[in-house]
Parts: sequence; structure tokens; C-alpha cells
Amino acid sequence: MYFSLRKLASAGHHRSVARVLGRRYFAASTEEYAKRNYANNVSEYNTVVSSITAQRRHFLLRDVYDDMMLDGVQPTRDVFRSLIVGTMKGARLQDGFYFKDQMGAMGLLPDVNLYNTLISLCGKCKNSDLAIKILEEMKKSEVKPNAQTFVCLLNACATAGRLDRVYAIVRDMTAAGVGLNKFCYAGLITAHKNKTPVADDFATKVVEFVDRSKEFLTVDTTSVTAENLMMGVSEEELYNLPTAEYVNRRGFLNRELVLYHVAFHGCADLRNVEVMETLLEMLKNNGMTPDVFIAMQAMRCYLHSGDIDHAVKTFEDFINSGKPPAAELYVTLAEGAMIGYTTKGMQVAQDALVQMNSRRFFLSTKMGSDLLLAASGEKTGGYTVANYIWDLMQARKIFPSLPAVEAYYKGLKEREIPEDDPRLLQVSRTYDNLRLRSGRP
Repeated sequence: MYFSLRKLASAGHHRSVARVLGRRYFAASTEEYAKRNYANNVSEYNTVVSSITAQRRHFLLRDVYDDMMLDGVQPTRDVFRSLIVGTMKGARLQDGFYFKDQMGAMGLLPDVNLYNTLISLCGKCKNSDLAIKILEEMKKSEVKPNAQTFVCLLNACATAGRLDRVYAIVRDMTAAGVGLNKFCYAGLITAHKNKTPVADDFATKVVEFVDRSKEFLTVDTTSVTAENLMMGVSEEELYNLPTAEYVNRRGFLNRELVLYHVAFHGCADLRNVEVMETLLEMLKNNGMTPDVFIAMQAMRCYLHSGDIDHAVKTFEDFINSGKPPAAELYVTLAEGAMIGYTTKGMQVAQDALVQMNSRRFFLSTKMGSDLLLAASGEKTGGYTVANYIWDLMQARKIFPSLPAVEAYYKGLKEREIPEDDPRLLQVSRTYDNLRLRSGRP
């Protein structure tokens, strides 16, 4: 009776999870319970956790766990592993350590792979202090760190720009006879880029580290564990590399170019065209050509530096290379070209989106929302690009995020548009609905 009463009281998050999974009906004592129940045992709950993680609805993981407790289902180590991997993928630091504490309360101690995942979570959230504490806890618990542990820790400190800690970890690894692999050098590049202020020797170190990539031309799988593969965690994701979200995209990445990926991404973030062009020359001299990710970063670097012409040339060179393009390539050009909202830039953005659509590439919710948010900042001109992005998303019944719709709505209101304009009315309704669903007044 206690559980059923609590379940009725917590119906809000049950409906949230049910919307994601699709409602499942099981034999139950009441119709109300049947409507809200989506899992009956530990195996089904583990499947639910995996499904929610795959759908990137990481904010629902705590709700699923609460439902397990309300149902009196005892979580296993595998369930906790799925939950913590989900929090790592979603960068939900508080939830990850909540699940770790729950494990401890049930007498389940994390193994080395789970500790590595927690260190990775700290890195994703740029909390290197907590990552160091995890290593100390491992030692107290007599859980022996493996090589992967130190690479996770190195990259966790690198995301926070803690160059001092990164070099200390390198010294410890060297002293212990653990060789540095390409992911260690990737962390060194990231640490130099993220240091505040940026490290004085960024340019020379990046070139030096990338030059060492010739030592790692084959994909290094020495640190891949069976459990990571089973949980769908790639090394790029575990070590918080900028390519993590693309690693499973066929034809998107040449995984031999790990250091180039991190270096080009760093140059784009820092708007360092000189080093970026040096890297392009190095790539060419090594007999290799840019993959989609490298082309995107080269374009970002040029666009963030105000050089639209070179960005367009980079885009056209890739398209003409015969390699399969991707929607992200067009989106990168369009979004970067809108910086400053110049007449030329807005035209380049529109042309890129028209070309993307003509080649049957479509916007995802995230890409469309980011583009609409950027385009909605245009204060002069005909608002053509913002309108076109909205229309592309509406044609596929994709709704942008609330911030994007809000910016677009306010942009329309600032223009001389009749109150009964069909577009304005549609955007207004969408804006009101999204605010209502988010609980905003």
C-alpha cells in the first residue's frame, strides 16, 4: 500500500518516463497502476535505463531509479553501472555521485571500470578536484588503478585546463613504466588550450604533439575494455574528446587522426589560423586529407576569425573532394557565416542551408535550434535566414528549443508584422505551448 500511494503521488515523473518509452501495459491490480507501470523487474528496469540513455533523456535517470525503489526492486551492480554510464554521457555530476552513494549504502563497491567512468564524468563537468579525490578513494578502497584510470584522470584535468596536474600525471605514468598513447597526447593538447590564460607555448607544443601522432597511426585499442564496449562507451567519450559524439558515424572520422582532431578543434576555439594552417600542411605532407570533422574545425577557425572567403573555399574543397559530406558541414558554415550578421555572411548562410536541403540533408532538433537561435539575433535585413530555418523545421514537424523559439518570436515582434500574420500566430502558439510545458510563466 505504501508503494502504490507513493506511486500515485509521483505520477508526474511516471508520465514523463512513459512518454519517452511508450506506455506498456502489464497485468496489475488497478487500471491506474497499469497506466503508470513500465517495468516489473530488475532486467526490465535495466533495459529502460539503457533506452533513456540512448535517447539522451539523461534527466530521467533519477526518476527511473526512484521508481525502482517505489516498486521494491533491488538494483544490481549492472543497473548501477548503466545508471552511472548514463550520467557520464549526460554530464550529470550530482546524479552520478548520488548513484555511487546508493551503491555504497547497499554494500556494492565500484570496480575499476566504474571508478574510471566517474573520473570521466568529473572531466566532462570540468571538476578536476573531484577526479583527484576519486583516485584517492580508489587507493583507500584497495581498488588498483589501471592504465585507463590514469588516461581518464589526465584528460579530466586537461578539460579543466590544469596543465600542472596533467604534467604531474605524465611524470607518474612514466615513473610507473606506463607508456603514453595518443589519448595522453590529446590530453596534453587540450590542457594547453584550456589553460587560463592560454599557455605561451601552445603553438609549438601542438605542432610537437601532433608530429608524434606518426607513432600511433594504427588505432590503439589497448585500453578498450569489454565492459566499455558492452556499455557503448568509446575511448573518445571516456576521455572527453571533442569527437565523442561523432565516433559512431560512418565516414565522419578517420580515427587514426585523433591528435589532429583535438588540435584543429583547439585552434578553432582559440581562433588561431596560423597554427591551423600549419596543421593542414602537416596533414598534407603525411599523405592524408581532412575528414569531415577536420574540415568543420578549419571552417570554424576561419569563420571565427572573420575570414568567410577561406571558410567557403574549405567547404567547397571538401565537397569537391568526393568524400561524403554531412549535415554538420553545412550547419557549421551557416552558423559561422552569421557571426556579425553582415549582408555577405547572411547570404552565405542561406545558400549553405538551401544547398543542404537540396541534397536531402535534414536538421536535427539541436542543429535547428542552434541555427535558429543564432539567426534570430539579426536586427536588420529581412529575417530571411531565420524564417527559412523555421520553415525547414516545421516541414519535418521538428520543434526548436524554448530559447530558440523565444528569440525568434521576439525578433518577429520587433519587425513590422501584422498581429494576424500566420507565421507570427504559429510561432506565438508554439512559444506559449513550450513555456507551459516547461513551467515558465
